[in-house]
Amino acid sequence: MKQPKIGLALGSGGARGFAHLGVLKVLHEHDIPVNMIAGSSMGALVGSLYASGQKIEDLYKLALTFKRKYYLDFTVPKMGFIQGRRIKEYIRLFTFGKNIEDFTIPTSIVATDLSAGKKEIFQTGPASEAVRASIAIPGIFVPEKINGRLYIDGGVIDRVPVSVVKDMGADIIIAVDCAHSKAEPSIQSIYDVIIQSIDIMQDELASVTGVASYTDVMIRPDVEQFSSRAFTDLEEIVEEGEKAASRAIDQILEKMRDWKGS
Repeated sequence: MKQPKIGLALGSGGARGFAHLGVLKVLHEHDIPVNMIAGSSMGALVGSLYASGQKIEDLYKLALTFKRKYYLDFTVPKMGFIQGRRIKEYIRLFTFGKNIEDFTIPTSIVATDLSAGKKEIFQTGPASEAVRASIAIPGIFVPEKINGRLYIDGGVIDRVPVSVVKDMGADIIIAVDCAHSKAEPSIQSIYDVIIQSIDIMQDELASVTGVASYTDVMIRPDVEQFSSRAFTDLEEIVEEGEKAASRAIDQILEKMRDWKGS
């Protein structure tokens, strides 16, 4: 019997985005195939590492040893505080230096064209460049220049890229939203101001666009209590991804059965 093509839309969320790993692990354990991935921001980072061929257990090790120092290469502020060369090299190393079109799983990486104000979908070319563009938080990271154009965080324009994975040909879409936020009591720096502002904007954008209504299964890990900018609770964040995915397994299997029946 023909099987449905399962597409994952992995959204933004900063440090909370490591919950995507927990989701991927649970899907793998239940033999639910991932036939294609679309990712914005942290979803692009985690999705690309997985789609490039990294094993789940190795990704867990990477996540639990990830530190902010891996991407903090400060520069004189002009278009951002962080140059982004360290994280770009990190991405290049752990995606095996691959181009996107060479990934094991077809992948789309969403970024925002800063000048045009439009969504850009990368499906070919160096993964390190596209992911570096997709995670370029405006005001924090220097925009990534690709083919003469400047790109910033994909979450600015498409927090959970459901429409992208649908256009890739997914029959069943599983979306993972880690960016939903709550009021942040500790706003003490310009970095805090920028990140919290983006969180608020993305919450409003998601509610206006009604992302959930275009999704077959929406997974929302309970990560609101964790900071999107502090990489100090990654084990707990990943566990929340596992819990949320486990709660959604019956729904996913039902969607698969219904698709086959139709």
